[in-house]
Amino acid sequence: MAISREAYCDTSALIAFMDASDSHHSLFVRLFADPPRLVTTSLVVAEGHGWFLRRFDQGRALGFLSMIEACEPLAVISVGSAEIAAATALLRRFADQQLTLADAVGLHVMKVRRSRACWSTDRHLRLTGVPLVIDDT
Repeated sequence: MAISREAYCDTSALIAFMDASDSHHSLFVRLFADPPRLVTTSLVVAEGHGWFLRRFDQGRALGFLSMIEACEPLAVISVGSAEIAAATALLRRFADQQLTLADAVGLHVMKVRRSRACWSTDRHLRLTGVPLVIDDT
């Protein structure tokens, strides 16, 4: 099976895109201007919404959700028991890392979908060999 042409999009990339104070903001503005097919998970959406709610307010959190809805090349995958089980195995495998469940599900999704790149600023998301876009800059 060939490597997918899509990229996995992590919470940190979505935050960097929306938050002008983020040090990676300009990179993700440029990347989102002409993105490939992107995939993320419902856990990433929940994590991003929570981040904007805690850091800012309900208005910014709702703005984040509106951005997700409007992002044409972004597909959101629902996370079920199979993904949680696979992620739990990865959390055990990489127990020395500070991975969240959302991170581990992302690692699993990248492997299953054979993603070619990971849009993230979190360096531990390269644990399974998918390159981060921040490494190309």
